[in-house]
Amino acid sequence: MPPEPASPAPGDDTTDLSGVRPTNSGFGRLLVLVYAVLALAATARALYQLLTHGDQAPLAYALSLLAGIVYIVATIALARGGGRWRTVAWVACSFELVGVLAVGVATIVDAGAFPESTVWSSFGQGYGYVPLVLPVIGLFWLWRTRGHDEPADRPDDGPA
Repeated sequence: MPPEPASPAPGDDTTDLSGVRPTNSGFGRLLVLVYAVLALAATARALYQLLTHGDQAPLAYALSLLAGIVYIVATIALARGGGRWRTVAWVACSFELVGVLAVGVATIVDAGAFPESTVWSSFGQGYGYVPLVLPVIGLFWLWRTRGHDEPADRPDDGPA
């Protein structure tokens, strides 16, 4: 009889017995790095803008800070790689995609509403459109590393 697999350490949610692969391995490491760089850039820029001249465009700077916080959450969730962190990563990447699309459209429809650009202005143009592409890649990676609960993966229990 083969030995049972070792159980994960308490609090270790990177091992998932349903076959879900962690998001922080392989390509996921590069994804986490890009998210971390964007999180640092967006948060630092927004904090500087809010502290030095926040009264000039408070909405734009607050949206940039929100984007930075979302990137921080996504970075941590993707780096943790499994369990409940996958759900947090799904929510963060989805929120990020909706945010960049909504703010991108808003800056085109009413450019006067944003006297200063945000991370998500014009679909992330000021950041080389990385804010537009990154959540799509993040969501794809989460989908790609999901577990498969297909009947072929389950032991045969005999006829139904």
